[in-house]
Amino acid sequence: MVIVSKALPCIQQLIAEGISPNDITDSTPQGVNPLQIIVVNLMPMKEETEKDILRLLATCAQWVKVTFLTMATHTSKHCTQAHLDAHYLQFNQIASHTWDGMIVTGAPVEHLPFEEVTYWNELCDIMDWARLHVRSTMYICWGAQAGLYHRYGIRKHAFQPKKFGIFQHHLNPNSHPHILNGWDDLCYIPHSRYTEVLQSEIEAVATLDIPVISDEAGVYMVVEKNGKDIFLTGHAEYNKYTLHNEYQRDLAKGLHIDIPKNYYKQDNPDKEPVMRWKSCANLLFHNWLKHYVSQ
Repeated sequence: MVIVSKALPCIQQLIAEGISPNDITDSTPQGVNPLQIIVVNLMPMKEETEKDILRLLATCAQWVKVTFLTMATHTSKHCTQAHLDAHYLQFNQIASHTWDGMIVTGAPVEHLPFEEVTYWNELCDIMDWARLHVRSTMYICWGAQAGLYHRYGIRKHAFQPKKFGIFQHHLNPNSHPHILNGWDDLCYIPHSRYTEVLQSEIEAVATLDIPVISDEAGVYMVVEKNGKDIFLTGHAEYNKYTLHNEYQRDLAKGLHIDIPKNYYKQDNPDKEPVMRWKSCANLLFHNWLKHYVSQ
């Protein structure tokens, strides 16, 4: 259940999808002490990412108050300044407070060295600040690679072709059972990336565990032993059509792009995608809030 401005354009879209209006409010219900969550939204299509994150948080049992954060050192090309001014804060406006949880999204900057990303220094400041002011942080895709690099010096490695589609993963059930509570032995996660982090380099860090991995897509989930940070290389938060939209976008640009694996019915892009990661995504966010953010 989410406390967030109902002026966000995506709210009515979520309600139209079937999210209960009772699970979204713009004021704190009487007697409720919500979890305070920051979402550092680095994605260019910010409104789509807002919807993806809020869709999952709205179905969780806990009340969550969401604050969106934008980079002061970056000018968005795909989101209006009016939207950012109305619905986002900057780091200096939230830094004096403590927070229960933080989500750092991915960003389409894989081709750049980390230090050449325009907002890299600001993001490093936020990641350092979070160690003392946030109970648990979830890093997603490029955000996960950025966090692992900044914290541990673990580098990203490029590969071809793009890791693109829905991939089967298996669990290490003895590793952080709380975050995996309720998961099936085999699960499916969307990936869309040109870079990876290596299992061998993660295993060389004594304070890190790998609870979820794929034979084909590699490491998906990395968790600090104390649960402070969770790094996710894929996109469990994606909606049913996100990979389809990315595929059509790349085709329109004339890029060579393979059909996303294990995604369309009969692997035919003229047919509907098959969504098989919704329950996993819901459990991921539910368990994170219950066992890592609220504890």
